[in-house]
Amino acid sequence: MLLMKSPFSSACAGCPMNRRNFLGRSTLAAAGLVGAFAAPTLLSAGPARKPRIRIIYALHAEKQPRPDWPNQGFDFGPHMERITNELAGKCKGLEFFTALADGPEKAKRILAEDQAAANVDGYIVYQMNCWNQVVQTLAGSGKPVLYADFQFGGSGGFLVYNAAFLRNRAANVGYVASSHMKDLVEAAKCFEQACAGGNVSFADLTAGVRTKATPRPGNSRVHKDDVACLKPEDCAKRLKESKILAIRNQESGPGGEMAGIQIQRVSFSELNEAWKQADKEETQAVADAWQKGARKIEGVSRETLENCAAMYLAEKALLKRHGASGITVNCLGGFYGGHIHAYPCLGFHQLLNEGQVGGCECDVRSAATMLVGTILTQGRPGYISDPVIDTAKRQIIYAHCVASNKAFGAAGKANPFDILTHSEDRQGASVRSILPVRQMTTTLEIDSDKKQILFHQGIAVENDPDDRACRTKICAEPVGDIEKLFTMWDEWKWHRVTFYGDIKEPVYALADVLGYRIVSEA
Repeated sequence: MLLMKSPFSSACAGCPMNRRNFLGRSTLAAAGLVGAFAAPTLLSAGPARKPRIRIIYALHAEKQPRPDWPNQGFDFGPHMERITNELAGKCKGLEFFTALADGPEKAKRILAEDQAAANVDGYIVYQMNCWNQVVQTLAGSGKPVLYADFQFGGSGGFLVYNAAFLRNRAANVGYVASSHMKDLVEAAKCFEQACAGGNVSFADLTAGVRTKATPRPGNSRVHKDDVACLKPEDCAKRLKESKILAIRNQESGPGGEMAGIQIQRVSFSELNEAWKQADKEETQAVADAWQKGARKIEGVSRETLENCAAMYLAEKALLKRHGASGITVNCLGGFYGGHIHAYPCLGFHQLLNEGQVGGCECDVRSAATMLVGTILTQGRPGYISDPVIDTAKRQIIYAHCVASNKAFGAAGKANPFDILTHSEDRQGASVRSILPVRQMTTTLEIDSDKKQILFHQGIAVENDPDDRACRTKICAEPVGDIEKLFTMWDEWKWHRVTFYGDIKEPVYALADVLGYRIVSEA
């Protein structure tokens, strides 16, 4: 990989936000940042020379050593070399050198070295893996920072950390979330103007470049889709009669309620015992049905398929035993901890097709959101996802390894699906669902503590086949302001739940009955 060392010995006196300008106002505790951001600071004139910009790649290691987005074993080297060379080749007014950082300690050492040498005018922090906290330290330097998302690699951390900067009006932090390299290049050129002097903050400079490059809303034509929703009063009644099983660890017992839904904690051992007891003939029949129904199966053995079928039967058994309509499992913790021996993904896929709820990662809030939407729409499945935003296409991409292939409900038309390994570790089995396009979708997240429902809509336009990150990726053009869509992730975390259909009016009506407030994020 190309790493350009710094030969420089002096700082750019004209760079906009030094320590004296860095006035404390409020902390970014959610992102782990100690420090705060002043209102936009005036940029002063500097010497006539090229600004020196350090690119810091935030990631675990050059070759990914463990399960995470994009996937275990992923080689970042060629991607970092390409990014560095593109910037060096197309930003002739800047000089670049690079570093890798896996977390705040390494970031602090880099910053201390740069401050001692006084040879860095600004930073590009590239979020390559999701949760490495690097950008917070560099933002605290007061120097201009361009924060970039390596899509389907660092997107979760990027969205959450960047939303905190936006909430705190970090004048020295700009961002780029684009699949087009030219958008990164144009944003990086803002360093030249920042060091040349002016009265515009670095955040505003990059925002101008970003919004100019973002396409206008496209053809909003959608296929007709009449959703027969329950009356809000009837939906609220059904919620109070419902139950979700939450399997997080070895604990069991009452788990409170969410949006009126009873939460019951169930242990890994109860699920695992039900898996062991699954009927062999039934298991084989379920595996046969999946094998026959899938468009293709890749990297998944028949033995793995049967293990997943037994897990599905175990999930069904627990739902029946506890009188529940939904189940959510700490899948990775259970599998990696040896508490369960098959991923629950295919089982969740099947439950969703049948009008029940199978929710990922023991995310009770999202599982409750799935159940609320399924009851409200009289059977349409919710799709829990880790979203990615791409301004180059004006899209939000909903990505996950579990999805129904009956987006309009159990009696509705099925769409093709593939059975593949779980993306992050290339183990087990999961689903790539080729979801319908030219359909209106409604995305929600319900928080009963806040008594709020987060809400946005989008038009499904394509399925992204990228092998990085989760298998299913339905791309939607947001209805509304894509810039606003960057602002809520620090308060609401990463997951969202998407339903097919325009259910805006029924959701608003249900919120009134529940006494909740709608928060529009686009």
